[in-house]
Amino acid sequence: MSDTLPPCPQCGSEYTYQDQSLYICPECAHEWSDADPVDDEGLVVKDVHGNILQDGDQVTLIKDLKVKGSSSVAKIGTKVKINRLVDGDHNIDCKIDGIGQMMLKSEFVKKA
Repeated sequence: MSDTLPPCPQCGSEYTYQDQSLYICPECAHEWSDADPVDDEGLVVKDVHGNILQDGDQVTLIKDLKVKGSSSVAKIGTKVKINRLVDGDHNIDCKIDGIGQMMLKSEFVKKA
């Protein structure tokens, strides 16, 4: 069965399985479909609505975010320009006016 299914693009596992239109990796829990575009590095970052984000895109915060180690708060509706996308838990590297450099999770932004 694994002979006809593609290996996991994230961890390379050959034990993937298909659930309707999605492929699922049981080892790293990564889900993808044939329609998902992949860039040169294999990094695909999506906003809260599933829109694919790229370096230089402008996004809007969908939630007030407390700034760790500070009393500042990044308010809902704040527009942010993405400097670069990185792999990891906080996958958006950006600069917010009045706060400075920050790393954001893509689940708290929507594409503007």
